[in-house]
Amino acid sequence: MRITVRFVTLVTLANIAALAIGGWLLNAQMRRSLVIIHQTEITELLQKLANASVDPQAVRDRILRDSRGDSALFMIQIHDHNGNVMFRSENLGESTLPDLPAGETQRAVMIEKRGEVLMTESRIGNWHIQVASSIAAENRLLHDYIRTSVVLVVFVALLSLGLGYGFSQILLKPLRMIARTARQIGADNLKSRIPLSEVRDELADLTNLLNAMFDRLEASFDQVRRFAGDVSHELKTPLAIMRLNADKLRVRVAGDPDAVAAVDDWLEEQARLVRVIERLLFLTRVEGGALLPKLKQIEPAVLLHAIAEDAAVLAEDKNIRFTLGPCPAGSLRGDAELLRQLLLNLVRNSLHVSSPGGRVEMSARQVDSGWELVVEDEGPGLPEDELERIFDRFVRYEKGTSSEQGHGLGLAICKSIAALHGGSIRAENRPDRSGLRVSTFLPA
Repeated sequence: MRITVRFVTLVTLANIAALAIGGWLLNAQMRRSLVIIHQTEITELLQKLANASVDPQAVRDRILRDSRGDSALFMIQIHDHNGNVMFRSENLGESTLPDLPAGETQRAVMIEKRGEVLMTESRIGNWHIQVASSIAAENRLLHDYIRTSVVLVVFVALLSLGLGYGFSQILLKPLRMIARTARQIGADNLKSRIPLSEVRDELADLTNLLNAMFDRLEASFDQVRRFAGDVSHELKTPLAIMRLNADKLRVRVAGDPDAVAAVDDWLEEQARLVRVIERLLFLTRVEGGALLPKLKQIEPAVLLHAIAEDAAVLAEDKNIRFTLGPCPAGSLRGDAELLRQLLLNLVRNSLHVSSPGGRVEMSARQVDSGWELVVEDEGPGLPEDELERIFDRFVRYEKGTSSEQGHGLGLAICKSIAALHGGSIRAENRPDRSGLRVSTFLPA
């Protein structure tokens, strides 16, 4: 729309400028023509006054003898070199033509009872001749021109508005398609490309450039995913061997408490590393399309009640109250194990940021096109600009109250599980109090 407005503004201003210049040229040309006629009349008057006496009656008789037909066109006033009026045309009545300032030979002036006139004067020899003509007709023509121009400007503005909007829709259609395709491309969708058949002319080069960039981006993501999957897979066996050796070492140093504590710390870190690797492998399988959900009809109420038992145990261990909210009857198609993993990840995340004595609630409700599974806590919440980032890999809460450190992969797994079910997940701060609400939308 901004392009249309700019186009209309540009066309309207250009139209106004052209009409204004045209009006100025028209007015200037009319006055120039009238001045030329005046100068011709002055030349004729000088010829009539040649060798004439300075007697006013003689001057009048000589001019009237040959100029009776000009009375409708000209108002004439003649002075001698002393400034005495030697002749004044009858159409001036009692009015007189004023002297022009020094250096000027023509000007529009107002004459009583005659209105605005254009006057030309000439001082030659003993004579000061002034010739004037009414410019009422020229002014009416100019006013008509202005009125017509205003109507034309409005018409052109409306016409350019329609044409500009139509042209902008046609010209910007390929750009909108390019922008739409670019918005669709993300870490979970790298295969979309801009169809060349929809783009023409100069935009074809831009389309080829963007498609090539998307190809390189997809290849880079594939390399990263393969690397993460390969490394994770290759590390599983060495870590398992290290675990066995650590267990044997713990038995051997059972009599040394310090050594046992050191081995236990090592085993704990090794177990944490195994969990990170398993989660990376899970994400790699999901993003690579190797993990297909086992979809079947499940009841959200039954699923949430089953999860609530484990969630309550986890919450009790942290002195946090877990409650199960409304869970209406109904069903959806989903993988029960994956959805259980999703909801438990969300509960653990909420417990991580909640203070002792706080509350975490899990609930479900039917929406127009499916189900909404909700987990909300009473933690500190998040800044608005971080609400989308928390579903990226290795992004952690900075305000967690628990001493346990997460991997930054739990919410990324939740997002991938929701996507496997054709759903989505989002986080928002609670409007009623501090805390975070994470909602998972699943089709029925």
